Amino acid sequence: MADTLYRTHPLENRRAALAGLSGGLTVFAEEPVAAVDLRIDPDGPGAAALGRTLGTALPVEPNTWTHTCEGQLIWLGPDEWLVTSSTAQPPEFEQELGWVVSAFDGAAIDVSAQRTSIRLRGPLARELLSLGCSLDLRPSAFPAGACAQTQIGYTGVLLLALGAEDFRLFVRQSFAAYLADWVLDAAEEFRDH
Repeated sequence: MADTLYRTHPLENRRAALAGLSGGLTVFAEEPVAAVDLRIDPDGPGAAALGRTLGTALPVEPNTWTHTCEGQLIWLGPDEWLVTSSTAQPPEFEQELGWVVSAFDGAAIDVSAQRTSIRLRGPLARELLSLGCSLDLRPSAFPAGACAQTQIGYTGVLLLALGAEDFRLFVRQSFAAYLADWVLDAAEEFRDH
């Protein structure tokens, strides 16, 4: 008998159901990314060094995010960001960023296994999210480039507006199945659209 463990996506058994949605909605479970939680003084020289490493300045306006060469840099708090990479390996990514921020009394922690993400696209995406979220999700209040730590249904998510009709929901892996089921249930409202 083999003793090899294979990594399985937390939403593997819901991929087909999510892909089967129609009527103005495209929903899918995204592939895992490397993710590092960063803590650094945004006004100090470490923030500038980190910006040079990532190829973009830290977003310092609350509830905003920006692109990096390989992912996203997401504001989580006055001195905290989540940075993702679709190409880096988590341990090396943490080590690379750790070298930069540790010289300035900062910290970099690999949180890649903490969250997974679901992508919602289409003209009904905002309306679907508004069924379970208390935020004002109108384009004027939550435009592309906005992010928020909020709740969808009964679970916490990190919600990013990627475009006018394009959203990424980072959710803790242990709540991913709940969120996928919530999306599938809420999408029933739009079956006739």
